[in-house]
Amino acid sequence: MEFGPVPVRDATGAVLAHSLMLEGRRLRKGRVLAETDIAALAAAGIAEVTVARLGPGDVGEDSAAGRIAAALAPAPAEAGLRLTEPFTGRVNLHAERPGVLGLDRAAVDRLNALDPAVTLATLPPLARVTPGMMVGTVKIITYAVPGDVVARAERLADAALTVHPVTLRSATLILTATPGQPDKLAEKGRRAVASRLDALGIALLASPLVAHCTAELSAALAAAEGDLVLVLTGSATSDPNDVGPAALVAAGGRLTRFGMPVDPGNLLFLGGLGGRPVIGLPGCARSPALNGADWVMERIACGLAVTDADIAAMGVGGLLTESPARPHPRDQRPG
Repeated sequence: MEFGPVPVRDATGAVLAHSLMLEGRRLRKGRVLAETDIAALAAAGIAEVTVARLGPGDVGEDSAAGRIAAALAPAPAEAGLRLTEPFTGRVNLHAERPGVLGLDRAAVDRLNALDPAVTLATLPPLARVTPGMMVGTVKIITYAVPGDVVARAERLADAALTVHPVTLRSATLILTATPGQPDKLAEKGRRAVASRLDALGIALLASPLVAHCTAELSAALAAAEGDLVLVLTGSATSDPNDVGPAALVAAGGRLTRFGMPVDPGNLLFLGGLGGRPVIGLPGCARSPALNGADWVMERIACGLAVTDADIAAMGVGGLLTESPARPHPRDQRPG
């Protein structure tokens, strides 16, 4: 590709590098100059323009962006994605369904290492997405790139993006109350969790409130319906033998994880009962602010396994924004 100033008379078919105003009409940067444009430029007394001229084998920015985006999602409907039309060397990829973003991190890294003119920016892996949300953008920096670079980028892209759909459709939320606990605390938690489920398209079937004791919570767990069971206790779970985990085991379930390296969200527990996942939510789930339980619940809602190794790996990036409503801010000791 050639780039630089040329006489206007020689600019037909070249790409305009800088926007120009001609008697109230704007010739935009990136425009392929036609004969009518050349005549208008000459009539305006402009003798020279800066242009880019594609060489043999070069692929224009829009075509290159379109091809690479198509390679990232060769079957966009199946991947839950929508691709925009190329414009100024850019194609955006939007989610078409709720879920979490699946991506091949190694493929994205190799693609971005291929040539500085070829770029792909995405949301983080397994980020929760909603319909219409932009999940990635392909941008070609220059007006064109060599055809062999585009071809290599297509091979590297290799269906690297998808939206994992929500596979669970219903849930029960069990809340517990300690003696003297105000009713509004349980209702606050119910509203916050219901909002999270609604964003995922999961119906909240029931939200019983029981006493904060192993026997009552165990009975509620055994009676719970739906694809997912959530527990939000009135008192923080501080040990694997505490009321929440103990009730899960007493109901015939299994405890697979207690605690996570995400703050807020440390006091989560995870397990299963009757083939269904059970998530013990930390107290911070009463707030709509992001916490570690969101990451676990979103993945499970999409049918993805969440292992000990997965949770352990959440520590990097797991220091989340401090909520001003937090009872014990990180930098303050309780009085």
